[in-house]
Amino acid sequence: MAKKLMKGAEAIGEAAIWAGCKGYFCYPITPQTEVAEYLAKRMPESGGVFLQAESELAAANMIFGAAATGTRVFTSSSSPGISLMSEAISYIAAAELPTVFVNIMRSGPGLGGILPAQSDYFQSTKGGGHGDYHLVVLAPATIQEAVDMMMNAFDIADTYRTPVMVVGDGLIGQMMEPVEFPDDYTPVKADNSSWATTGCKDRDPHLVKTLYLDPQLCDDFNHKLARKYDEIKEKECRWEDYNLEDDYEVLLVSYGTMSRICKTVIEDLEAEGIKVGLVRPLTLFPFPFDAIEKASQKDSVKAVISVEMSMGQMVEDVERAVKYKKPVSHYGRAGGIIPTPDEVAKVIKETLKKNK
Repeated sequence: MAKKLMKGAEAIGEAAIWAGCKGYFCYPITPQTEVAEYLAKRMPESGGVFLQAESELAAANMIFGAAATGTRVFTSSSSPGISLMSEAISYIAAAELPTVFVNIMRSGPGLGGILPAQSDYFQSTKGGGHGDYHLVVLAPATIQEAVDMMMNAFDIADTYRTPVMVVGDGLIGQMMEPVEFPDDYTPVKADNSSWATTGCKDRDPHLVKTLYLDPQLCDDFNHKLARKYDEIKEKECRWEDYNLEDDYEVLLVSYGTMSRICKTVIEDLEAEGIKVGLVRPLTLFPFPFDAIEKASQKDSVKAVISVEMSMGQMVEDVERAVKYKKPVSHYGRAGGIIPTPDEVAKVIKETLKKNK
């Protein structure tokens, strides 16, 4: 298919249709409302169902019910909206239902503002709701990656019967870039015959449940989930190594659109004779601990910097990855302010001077 110029939110919606999604339930919130606007027209055209719910709580529980039928479904929202969905997400994880959530992050806490941020890292990777569960979290840096990751999100959800979240800051939702949809995409064919609630005229009923009153049964179930997450860590962890071929003095760790700014910084500093490398997590869960540890342990590395559009949420995982063998620091802005290449370059130079 030829490339087409699309806004990020609209491309995300189209990617879901290409992935075979048949149900989209939502409540509008900036900066991702265009997903709903786009799918209000496109979902019925593709044989699917679009429904605007009365709240984020309702939308998430509609996803819960629809996913129980084995149908590919998703919802999208932004930071405070995802907070309202957190209880349902925990229930969905407990029911082991394949679902996709999209969070186009805005600044916070509270209502914050409508400008881009990456301050939902804790929320998406450390649970967000109650109980011992995880979301698989994918973090695109371009609109094309958002398309590819959306389609992959449905496959991962079906493969592991788990909720998957695609996170992007407001730039991903609002900017326009050329995208291409694959003509040869084939969805994962998951066998849902043993659990989906598709009618039981000719079989025993299937029960979708999250309640385990017997403590041993609940303990057993949590261990089952833990084994699933271990398999996901082993098979689904993804990242990009950038400019790691030669010796570099500083290692950056950054994701999403912030990583694009970091790449510009790396090119600018290369011209000044300062070598900088980058590890970009493509999955925030599972997090590429081993890749960051390996990249940080080069003898030439003087320091590691986590660069985020937040007050420093990912830096905790970066410190775990580096295992405190090299100095780790954080640089970021909040409130919807996007760090400029010059600002990041200044921080790198100051960090090098401090750690020479």
